[in-house]
Parts: sequence; structure tokens; C-alpha cells
Amino acid sequence: MLNELKKQVCAFNQLLPKEGLVTMTSGNCSGLDRETNLVVIKPSGVSFDKLSPDKMCVVDLNGRSVEGHYKPSTDTPTHLYVYRHLKHVGGIAHTHSNYATSFAALGKSIPPYLTAIADEFGGAIPIGKYCKIGGDEIGQEIVRIIGNRPAILMKNHGVFTVGKGIAEAFKAAVMVEDVAKTVHLSLLIGKPKLIPAQEVDRGHKRYMEKYGQG
Repeated sequence: MLNELKKQVCAFNQLLPKEGLVTMTSGNCSGLDRETNLVVIKPSGVSFDKLSPDKMCVVDLNGRSVEGHYKPSTDTPTHLYVYRHLKHVGGIAHTHSNYATSFAALGKSIPPYLTAIADEFGGAIPIGKYCKIGGDEIGQEIVRIIGNRPAILMKNHGVFTVGKGIAEAFKAAVMVEDVAKTVHLSLLIGKPKLIPAQEVDRGHKRYMEKYGQG
């Protein structure tokens, strides 16, 4: 069942520690198959180097297990809530990457100080309030805050990113950490300058419409 999606979800989960976005068994990626409304997600507490496509968990949008011998990630309710309420989302990544999570620990968004932030995120990377793990609370806050942005910081927790598919969500997670590091370093030596809102909008539109080979 969903063999190709299992391969993709497994591969992107294994890239999380390689990109320095997670440590030990924390963090996860998932993907949604809209034809079946089934979600493939990482099993809970399994080391990334021990993952394989056959160990991925398949659940429906209500959290019922459809296939797999392992318990799904404890973040599964969050992923499922987002999938149920944001119809443009087909992939989600959750990380605790250090620089981005330092902003989450402070309860601060990451303002559009860089063209990379304007291009990729269309404005500030928003901050959501503190929410309990394990239920729908985090998912509700993501849906309430994220809008059309591909990323959100959750206060005292970490990063959640979304995309049309898992590849887009993973890219956003990498980009969040990259810009967070640069902003963090700039704050150590001075006060970075905001890009004007009109220029943020222009840059984001150009990036979305003209960047790449599509």
C-alpha cells in the first residue's frame, strides 16, 4: 500500500538528521495521498538510521491505523489536523533545528530581514503560542496562524513546515534553519534592517512565478 509514498517519507525522514534539523529520534516528516486520504508518517521513537519504507506507519485522517507494525509518531494528531483543515497541504515536516528553535524558545517570529525570507516565506516566519503535545492543540494553532506561509515556529517547541508535497515541506524546514542562523548571527553584531513590505511582496511574487525551470 502506497509504496512510493512510503519510500519518499522514509527518505525525507532520514534526511532530517543529515541536514542537522533533528537529533536522536526527535522530529518527523509525513505525506498525504489525497486519492485515498491516507497519511504515511514516521514510527514513534525509532532511530532514523533504522528506518525503512516497510516500517512507515499508514493512518487515515482520523488517526486509525491502516497498515504498519509500529505506533505512529506522537505528533500524528498534529499532522492529521493540518491535513484535514488545509486542503493545499500534502506534506509536513517537524523539526527542532537549533537556530530556528532558539527563536521559538523566546516566543519570537523571524522578521523579513533577508531576501531569502521574503522569497521563500513571503514575510515574517510567524510564531504560534505554546500548546500541549499529543492532541489537536498544535494543529489548531498552526491552522490559525500559518495562512499561506510554508512555516511556523511553535513557542517553546520547534518548527513545523508544510508544502504541496513532502519535498516542499522538507525544503522549507531547511530554509527556516538557514535563515534563522543568519538572523541570529546578525543580531549578535547589530540590529538588522527590515525589508519594506512592498518589496517583500514583490520579491515573493517574482520568486514564486519566475524562479526555477517550471
